[in-house]
Amino acid sequence: MNEVTKKKRAVVLVSGGLDSATTLAIARAEGYDCFALSFDYGQRHVAELAAADRVTDMLGVAEHKRVYLDLGTIGGSALTEACIDVPKDGVQPDTIPVTYVPARNTVFLSIALGWAEVLGAQDIFIGVNAVDYSGYPDCRPAFIRAFEQVANLATRAGVEGQHFHIHTPLIDLSKAEIIRMGTDLGIDYARTISCYDADIKGQACGECDSCRLRRQGFAAAGLPDPTLYR
Repeated sequence: MNEVTKKKRAVVLVSGGLDSATTLAIARAEGYDCFALSFDYGQRHVAELAAADRVTDMLGVAEHKRVYLDLGTIGGSALTEACIDVPKDGVQPDTIPVTYVPARNTVFLSIALGWAEVLGAQDIFIGVNAVDYSGYPDCRPAFIRAFEQVANLATRAGVEGQHFHIHTPLIDLSKAEIIRMGTDLGIDYARTISCYDADIKGQACGECDSCRLRRQGFAAAGLPDPTLYR
């Protein structure tokens, strides 16, 4: 048996952003054979899909699959509806911003779970974060624990005794800590994009909440921000 076949398989959600790139690098460093999963879900920041391709090319994966959805058909988010502006004046404390996409991580993890079952993989990696984030309910540890329970109740693999595990290696880290870790793992963050309102060329607005968190993270990490701002 060669070295590749000895590796455990993992499905890794890769959006093209800073966090998911770091998560993929961590999964690879832990010895997993990584199957990357990205979503074209009707997002206005479609440039992140090109970034996801760059990230997977940079880090190397066994396979990179893109799934097509259209969450814009249900609406309810500035990321999927052009008629809702992406806020540029910060996020109000104790509120869920309009950039929240209804049930997005629930949908994404469900599809990742299905692919993991097909692949015979028991591990799914997602780059959610509960420290430097925008207050999304589907980034909380309680949600991840609950989904892991669902994964093991609702699948043939789970019923037959294979235990699925949802890995969230960034969940308790600050953005600066994430950036330092990824830099140590050799990530070129210039190939990623975090902006909610990036143009088709991948130039970031520099004003949305995601850009603000990214910029602050590089500053706190003491590292230059390689983001291309317009």
